[in-house]
Amino acid sequence: MSTIDKFNEHVMHTYGRLPIVLEKGSGREAVDENGKEYIDFGSGIGTNSLGYCDDKWADAVCAQVRSIQHTSNYFYTKVQADFAARLCETAGYTNVFFGNSGAEANECAIKIARKYSFDKYGKGRHTIVTLVNSFHGRTIATLSATGQEVFHNYFFPFVEGFVNVPANDIDALRKLIAEDKTICAVMFEFVQGEGGVNSLDKDFVTEIFRLCGENDILTVADEVQTGVGRTGTFLTSEQYGVKPDITTLAKGIAGGVPMGACLASEKCAEVLSKGTHGSTFGGNPIACAGANAVLDRVTEKGFLDEVKAKGEYFRKKLMEIPEVEGVDGLGLMMGVRLKTKKAADILSAAAEKGLLILTAKDKLRFLPPLTITYEEIDKGMEILKELLA
Repeated sequence: MSTIDKFNEHVMHTYGRLPIVLEKGSGREAVDENGKEYIDFGSGIGTNSLGYCDDKWADAVCAQVRSIQHTSNYFYTKVQADFAARLCETAGYTNVFFGNSGAEANECAIKIARKYSFDKYGKGRHTIVTLVNSFHGRTIATLSATGQEVFHNYFFPFVEGFVNVPANDIDALRKLIAEDKTICAVMFEFVQGEGGVNSLDKDFVTEIFRLCGENDILTVADEVQTGVGRTGTFLTSEQYGVKPDITTLAKGIAGGVPMGACLASEKCAEVLSKGTHGSTFGGNPIACAGANAVLDRVTEKGFLDEVKAKGEYFRKKLMEIPEVEGVDGLGLMMGVRLKTKKAADILSAAAEKGLLILTAKDKLRFLPPLTITYEEIDKGMEILKELLA
């Protein structure tokens, strides 16, 4: 029985998978079970931030595996303490809760926002505003927060207390906050990844913070996909000149080991007390070891400037292709609008040619490892040019 047949017989069919069995990888290249090599412009949806099996990252993870792989959160570990301190210092936050995924990080943010308001104003001030076209996770609560009907079918009823406004619609946001006195938080992505790699306007973000500041409403930035250097700064909020009360991270934070993080500012750092939240695997020593290695690299002098420069180079090369109508996003997070071709068709054709890419809505989506080289960008671009000719 082939690997794919065995997989399909026993694993739930919840994903549309390409018929490729990846077996190993090095740097920015993956290798399948037949020895075919692929340039990776997707990095596991932005998760392999340092590429495949980076030497220093792998050494750190393997050393931790041979030291202590897990202990419950009834105890302390040095590796979690070290990473928490470094992460909070780098991001500019007071403290952090660790989970296993972006959805868990967002669940934590939702609970902080509601408890902050409950503690201060009492029951009933619990509504969280999210944006149309947003994506915050697949759990029932984060799916309820997600502003895309396409994800909602089958799973009714949803968790109450979420309302949507269109992204970049300042008037709609003002009207909602003026009329609805049950709002405790506004939750948003600076760049809507699953929604099509669409960036928020700076004026809209500025208005979110003005309105929230005037009404003691918390600001929650979902940086699950945009954080940890993906857009050219450690947090994308830096490029908007704002400081959310809560920021969530995941994907590239630990270089491929499952981790989610919910960062809290001083304003809401003490909201969650003993027994109000938890995660068995949260802050797992192996994940923290991998995350420390990622943080080592991302905070190296000049590293994030290179991410920005590579993003600009990537865009320039893409815009030289006649079929490309435009490129959205920031840094090494790009959504490509095509003139005539379908993104899904290009996804499959690229894989056949040895290039791994992603899609988002009707766009091609690129989330390459932050360590990708200019030569590797050129190599992948040659395949794209051929497919988009």
